[in-house]
Amino acid sequence: MVTPRRAQARAGDAGPPDPPSGDGATAVLHLLADPYRYVSAQCRRLDSDLFTARLALEPAVFMSGADAAACFYDASRFRREGAAPEALLATLFGRGGVQGLDGERHRQRKALFVELTSGERVDALAHRFRLALRTAMRELPADTPVSLTATVQQVLMRVVCDWCGLPLAEGEREARTRDIVALFDLAGAKGLGHLRARVARRRADRWAARLIGQARARPREHPDSALEKVAHWNDADGGLLAPHVAAVELLNLVRPCVAVSVFITFAAHALATHRERADALRSELGQVGDPRDSTALTAFVQEVRRDYPFFPMLAARARGDIECLGHRIPADRLVLFDVYGTNHDPRSWSQPFEFAPERFTPDAHGRFVEPLSDPDFAFIPQGGGDLAAGHRCPGEGIALALMAQAVHVLCLDADYRVPEQDLGLDMTRLPALPRDGMRVLRAKTSG
Repeated sequence: MVTPRRAQARAGDAGPPDPPSGDGATAVLHLLADPYRYVSAQCRRLDSDLFTARLALEPAVFMSGADAAACFYDASRFRREGAAPEALLATLFGRGGVQGLDGERHRQRKALFVELTSGERVDALAHRFRLALRTAMRELPADTPVSLTATVQQVLMRVVCDWCGLPLAEGEREARTRDIVALFDLAGAKGLGHLRARVARRRADRWAARLIGQARARPREHPDSALEKVAHWNDADGGLLAPHVAAVELLNLVRPCVAVSVFITFAAHALATHRERADALRSELGQVGDPRDSTALTAFVQEVRRDYPFFPMLAARARGDIECLGHRIPADRLVLFDVYGTNHDPRSWSQPFEFAPERFTPDAHGRFVEPLSDPDFAFIPQGGGDLAAGHRCPGEGIALALMAQAVHVLCLDADYRVPEQDLGLDMTRLPALPRDGMRVLRAKTSG
């Protein structure tokens, strides 16, 4: 049983107390130094699931843990509109996209993504990716190490654009891939790196808007393609999405798929640093025809998503003066929820910093041993709560499918080696990646 850390109101109080105070004006410095572990460390120090600290020019509430997640994903208490920092709107998310909507507008817009990221569409994408990645791994140089992350990004960009019905000439693929990668890889960078992400967003938006315009101007030759679906989607007001908004939503399909390259890098890192587990996984996969039938592969992929540091936090704002976990949060207060710390909360996970895929191996009844609390809120690598109506990422199934295919290729279909390098994760980077970039070589000529 998970025991939440809750506030105790003092005798005679008229209402719930404010959250305890954290590091005050120095919170930004601590976040920059340790963006993934800062919030959970402060919560433990204060013996509270939430605390207040100043973030830049305004106070913010920081939250961590499964109980805090259940509160954070309560749409009657928190809204997403106006919550994302301007720096992320100008890079990662774009302006006017589904991430910043609430209520019926959000449900109606999200239905587009639920339709485009489920069922046979995901299977088709995963199959294309497996074939393309297998070819790319067999064409690795044998003498000069290359970045596995960059290799996977190029493959994903080509496959995803084809899957979405987006024309992508061979000569522009590398530049378009750089722009899409910059949206998630440089959004949290400092100085010139962040500026490059802003410039990339403007180029990517113009490219996507041009494709939307072309799709609207011609007869619908491929009405089931993602491009056509987005171009002709009716918004909550009954009209087509504004061209710049349609462009953002089109990129909200492409960008997250390419960003799965980060999870795949983590999976390759886990294979390289947990050799015994990797050998056991290879042995099982060699006996299973379809990767989807491997419980060990599914468990491995899920543990990578839980254990490795991708998204550090999510943002929302209080709808009004609310109570959360026994504390008062004033109206419009910025709230930042701790993803990494929640996925490593010892109240939900035994030995939370150990890489242990067996925690996701189902028993005879199909139940997992862990997490020890509500899985909708304790296991949140891509958000929590209800997928269709809430703000949980609709691309979660795509991430799982692409990761599974990548691990299958790395285990059975790619003869590669990991040369000597620094495989330590740079936890000050967003997203965190191996310090030397997860470089690989072809081991020998593949047949």
